[in-house]
Amino acid sequence: MPTPLSPAFFDRDPVKVARELLGGTLVRVLPGGEVLSGRVVEAEAYDCPRDPACTAGRFHAARSAGMAIPAGHWLFWTAHGHPLLQVSCREEGVSASVLIRALEPLSGLGTMLTHRPVTRERDLTSGPARLVYALGLNPLEVSGMRVDSPGLHLLPPEPPLPDEAVTVTARIGIREGRNLPWRFVLRGNPWVSPAVPSMDLLAVDRPTAES
Repeated sequence: MPTPLSPAFFDRDPVKVARELLGGTLVRVLPGGEVLSGRVVEAEAYDCPRDPACTAGRFHAARSAGMAIPAGHWLFWTAHGHPLLQVSCREEGVSASVLIRALEPLSGLGTMLTHRPVTRERDLTSGPARLVYALGLNPLEVSGMRVDSPGLHLLPPEPPLPDEAVTVTARIGIREGRNLPWRFVLRGNPWVSPAVPSMDLLAVDRPTAES
């Protein structure tokens, strides 16, 4: 069994972290011991020292302030009324994070479906809010926990994904900084979120959000 990633793994450039998380496993252990898990098939980086998506406007400034915690801790932001799961990066006082955007379920599928009933299984965790609901995460309980906590942690990909297995695109659901190639996707995976930006990294027609 791989060792969960420690906070030290996240104390660096979130763009590199997001790429290296792809293919890893997010593990949620319920109070009764049941394990819900999923393969990370989509992740986005936010690096506020150089990221217009974090620094433009009062809304983004407030979100940025909430990310300025020590590296390797779980946190959430809310978009369109839905909680989105992130892990903090860089040193304390610097706002940077990786957003977990989509999972491919590996274990606990039946329980995930009770948390978030869907007609098509591929809709269960194919989006950042969807996976939060499917895993039964409570933002008030999880926010601020270390990323290697027993109840919620990340396992590294084994082996690491080669570059040819990864698609790099612009991010989704933002206007500022939308040309930055900071979204990483497991190429061809059906569990990737359905909101797909233009593959031209210099042009994203409009922001898109899914619940």
